[in-house]
Amino acid sequence: MARNTTLLCIHRDPAQLSLLAEHGYELATATTGSEGLRLFVSLPVDAVVIEFHLGLLDGGAIADEIKRVRPELPIVMLADHVELPVDALKSVDALVVKSDGPHFLLATIHFVLKVKPLQRRESKLRSETPAHLRRTGRSREAAGHGQANAPQSPIAGKETPFSPKVWKSIRDGVIRF
Repeated sequence: MARNTTLLCIHRDPAQLSLLAEHGYELATATTGSEGLRLFVSLPVDAVVIEFHLGLLDGGAIADEIKRVRPELPIVMLADHVELPVDALKSVDALVVKSDGPHFLLATIHFVLKVKPLQRRESKLRSETPAHLRRTGRSREAAGHGQANAPQSPIAGKETPFSPKVWKSIRDGVIRF
């Protein structure tokens, strides 16, 4: 699944992120912000996992610097709790509270690497497609015959990053995409 995907992990205790390696991600680890920035400029990485409380430089400042250089690079921040300074999250794509567990982190990494880019591409294509060519809520057959579409699920049309089956596997602690 995650073969050849390299994550830069800036965390005081990188061993806590072992589940990511177990699921095929290659980890480049640093225990301080300055060490993480040195790795960032020297290695090609696909995403960053950064702990908020790093000591001298907090994760928000490191994320700001990374986004300044590579604004498209996904960054997931790990925090002890949700209450963070307002500007701590301005350069972050996702926040995971440590109490949510490592499986939620794994699911979030999958989301920012696979699902979010697809949503951006779809949105871009939608905005570039002339209005008269866009699909509406009715199928072509239904539009031609005056029939309504089959009933849709209550979440149809909303952005749902995972299927109910994947959410169940996340809750059960066994991730399957």
